[in-house]
Amino acid sequence: MSGDTETRAIRQLPLLDQENRAFWTGGKDGALLIQRCAACRRYIHPPRPRCHCCGSADVASEAVSGQGVVKTFSVNVQQWMPGLRVPFVLAAVELVEQDRLYVLTNIVGCPVDQVRAGMPVSVEFEQVEDVWVPLFHPTEQEA
Repeated sequence: MSGDTETRAIRQLPLLDQENRAFWTGGKDGALLIQRCAACRRYIHPPRPRCHCCGSADVASEAVSGQGVVKTFSVNVQQWMPGLRVPFVLAAVELVEQDRLYVLTNIVGCPVDQVRAGMPVSVEFEQVEDVWVPLFHPTEQEA
């Protein structure tokens, strides 16, 4: 968990359920947990009860590397709710484990005007109540 409060946003927390609990709480142990199908071995995100590729219900959460690249992003400058710190970056990070395996997240740890498509990033977690929000920061070679 980083102390970079200048780039953190007020968050509306997800309702935890059987399908998404591992994703939202894996950060407690420093793990980014993504569902994976045992039948076809494809990763599945967001979490769901069946594989969207083969239809198998044999899916379980598995730790991934937490490494990825910014595929696309947007800089939000609108303060949609009181206390929301702006600007902040909302990004689709493509995880290295699989093409088109995206996590929608915030990019932290760098000025918003330095974020770019193709930028390598690593996961970190911000604990908010009983949820560990996965955020991504530039990797060392980018900093």
